[in-house]
Amino acid sequence: MIISSIGQGLLWAVLGLGIFMTYRILNFPDMTTEGSFPLGGAVCVAAIVQGVSPVLATLLGVLAGMCAGLVTGLLYTKGKIPVILSGILVMSALNSVMLFVMQSPNLSLLNQPRILDFFTKLQLPNHYDTVFVGLIVIVLLISVLLFFFNTNFGQAYIATGDNEHMARSMGIRTDRMKIVGLVLSNGVIALSGALIAQNDGYADVSKGTGVIVIGLASIIIGEVLYGELTFFERLIAIVVGSIIYQLLILLVIRLGFDTTYLKIFSAIVLTMCLLIPQVKQALHLKTGFEREGE
Repeated sequence: MIISSIGQGLLWAVLGLGIFMTYRILNFPDMTTEGSFPLGGAVCVAAIVQGVSPVLATLLGVLAGMCAGLVTGLLYTKGKIPVILSGILVMSALNSVMLFVMQSPNLSLLNQPRILDFFTKLQLPNHYDTVFVGLIVIVLLISVLLFFFNTNFGQAYIATGDNEHMARSMGIRTDRMKIVGLVLSNGVIALSGALIAQNDGYADVSKGTGVIVIGLASIIIGEVLYGELTFFERLIAIVVGSIIYQLLILLVIRLGFDTTYLKIFSAIVLTMCLLIPQVKQALHLKTGFEREGE
């Protein structure tokens, strides 16, 4: 079960990395996440059922997520609709898109090929195929992100999130950076959806409900554990945070809690992690006042 949770944590870490690109770098929450995540799985599974290879089907899922991010970006930058509302509009519309793609609320991969099958042939112990797929995807994704953010374009993207007015005064087309950020972010999120759909063996239109909380939990847990980090270390911390989160869920299940209420557990974990810095600051101030009083 622990190996399974680690494998799940690696796959969900892809979601965390995707959310990180908008939530932490561009400093705004993108609600498209809850639509692009299941969309990636729906397109991937539907393509596999139609005879497309799992690798190509996964890429098609990523492309679908990027298209969703593009629509959100255009509504936000060109339509001047607030980013949260833009994301909600696209998320709602994607529900119908998924139903059209799958022709049903869910679609099974029973007796269909999956990316994990490449490792199944190696006769690995149970769940190690998920771990290997997760590790390969995480290494490739972090390598691509590091390369991208070290380019001039990537630095302009970071500058847009740090100080939009300053970036604009330097000649950076901030609207374009926001669109690119939403496109890339939702592509990565859809990749996570496609991989998890293959690991679970099915796609479902309701799979996106609450996933933004899971992704944020990965980010926040990593930040709370490690504090100030370099960019590369922050990406690794997200992966570690995702694995810890999945292990916490495993602990909750082992303690006998009803899995029906895991969503509220996710919300509680995220809330506690968000409150920890505030509690630390309050304790630090209290200690400082006590020392001054002495």
